[in-house]
Formats: sequence, C-alpha cells, structure tokens
Amino acid sequence: VHRLVTYIFVYEDLISLTCGAIIIWYFAGSFEKNVGTVKHCFLTMAFAILSALLYLLLETVVSRVSEVEEAKGFMSVAFAMLGVSTTRSRMKRMLFFGVRVPVVLVPWFMLCIAWFIPGSSLLSSLSGLLAGEAYGLGYCFCLDFPESVGSKLDRVFPFSLLRRIPGLKYIPGSLAERRAFESS
Repeated sequence: VHRLVTYIFVYEDLISLTCGAIIIWYFAGSFEKNVGTVKHCFLTMAFAILSALLYLLLETVVSRVSEVEEAKGFMSVAFAMLGVSTTRSRMKRMLFFGVRVPVVLVPWFMLCIAWFIPGSSLLSSLSGLLAGEAYGLGYCFCLDFPESVGSKLDRVFPFSLLRRIPGLKYIPGSLAERRAFESS
C-alpha cells in the first residue's frame, strides 16, 4: 500500500531527476499559489494515490496490447495539477510554443512532449492527467475541504513549523490571507 504514494519519489537517473525537479518547480509551485500550502500537500498525496490506482486499472488493459513502463517520479502528480489548473482556468486560449491554442488542449500537448522525457511513464502521466481533470471538473468533490479547515491546519504542526522557516515560502490556506500575503 505504501507504494501508492512513494513511487513519486523514485527516479532512475540524473536526467529524469532534473526533469522531475523542473516539473515540480514549475507546475507544483503555481498550483500551490492558487490553493495554499496545506491543501497543496493534501492534494499532492490524493493525486498520487488516485493516479496510482488509475494507473493500476489501466495497466491491466494496456499491458495486453503493449509493454507498460513502471510508474515513477512526480510526473503523474504534476499532470494532475496541470489538469486541474487548465480545467478551472478562466482563459479560453493561450500561447503554446508561439501558437494560440485552447487552454484545455495544453495538457494533452504536454503529454505528447512528456513521452520523450527519459524515465517517464506515459501511462502514469495519462493517469495523473485524467485524475486532475476529474478533480478540476468537480467529480472528486469529496477531496475539497473548506478554507476554514485549511486556515485551522495552518496553525497546526507541521504547517506551523513550515511558516517559521526563513527562506521558505509558505502560502496561507484562506483566500483572504493569500491575497494579503501576495500584496505584501
């Protein structure tokens, strides 16, 4: 059961670790700014588990047709966060490599690009994207918790400790606190 979460910390070589670090920095950082650190930590674990379960389900079907690469790395969770961000985005179109495309297609183009990242599993990334899109469209509403709960968790260990670490950017749980934090 522990492998449902720990697979996101497994990397085979320096190239896949570097790609994973870039993906975490870019996608997870922007996602955390939108939801806060507490909810980001919770959703990271939830997306890891949902992606793993969906991967296991799809693997049984796909493995009959072709060989499936083992799920590892943060890529599936990053695709889940990208899926949530694009489904909940107010923008209709965005610039993607110099071409204006509908925002909902960006994760699918990124999935095609991720196919060429060494050590990444296409099925794992697809599972993450599907989990994120399901959450973004509201099918996983049970994973949402009120901002008041996030605000209360901000004051509890380990989050209270994270707030005090100098140099670490902690994003508050409530929207009002996030806006005040951004303006300061």
